[in-house]
Amino acid sequence: MPELPEVETVRQGLKKLLLGRIIKRVCVYYDGIIEYPSVLEFTSNIENQRINDIDRFGKWLIFVLDDYYLLSHLRMEGKYFIKDASDELNKHEHVVFKLDNDSELRYMDVRKFGKMHLIPKDKIKDIGPLIDLGLEPWDKKLDISYLRDKYKNKKLPIKSVLLDQSIIVGIGNIYADEILFLAKINPYTRAMDLDDNDLFNIIKYTRKVLERAISEGGTTIRSYSSVNGVHGLFQQELNVHSREGEQCPSCGNKIVKVKIGGRGTYYCEKCQKGV
Repeated sequence: MPELPEVETVRQGLKKLLLGRIIKRVCVYYDGIIEYPSVLEFTSNIENQRINDIDRFGKWLIFVLDDYYLLSHLRMEGKYFIKDASDELNKHEHVVFKLDNDSELRYMDVRKFGKMHLIPKDKIKDIGPLIDLGLEPWDKKLDISYLRDKYKNKKLPIKSVLLDQSIIVGIGNIYADEILFLAKINPYTRAMDLDDNDLFNIIKYTRKVLERAISEGGTTIRSYSSVNGVHGLFQQELNVHSREGEQCPSCGNKIVKVKIGGRGTYYCEKCQKGV
């Protein structure tokens, strides 16, 4: 699943290619991608809207149009491709934005889990998926006090809580494992039991891991690629995730894989001792 670094990589790639382009028409071939408003309103309202900027919040891409924000979540396998209008349509290309230069922005999603919202700019704080999200990793409000307040009643393992997008946005399964390894926190530790030093390290390594992943273009795991199939390189720097049975880079102990909250979790039992 694309996480914050992958979505940021997609954003940067699209921004280089799409700014100033006008969406002349949209064809929706699978209605389930369009979460809000209706497909008819979506296709009608977006016509002749210019792409003025492309932003991101957490794992959401935000296309800044003249009168609307187009929010796009890639979910498991969503990808964007820019193709010539004459190129044959792939059966998994479910939403096609026809642009003013005879090219097309095509949204491809084999699993069909991705979602799009087209929200009027003056309604973005009232409706839509962004209103229930927490802080960006680099938000100045993200400090020890903020996490202490959010975690104080959380009996769930910290691995599960790190994935809670209502607290910190953008952390997914891969990077949660890497953050906890660097912070030397056992993934089973209850969030409410973490001390201030643990919270400091979570913030520190969340930023460090995500910044490094962004600089490497994200992590290519299974089917992920960014715009037009560009692959990230951060998988070459993973310390624990997907490295079951391999030696821990810090102590040489074998990395183990367990299930926490239904998610595959990798960690070093020696470096990340339980509490």
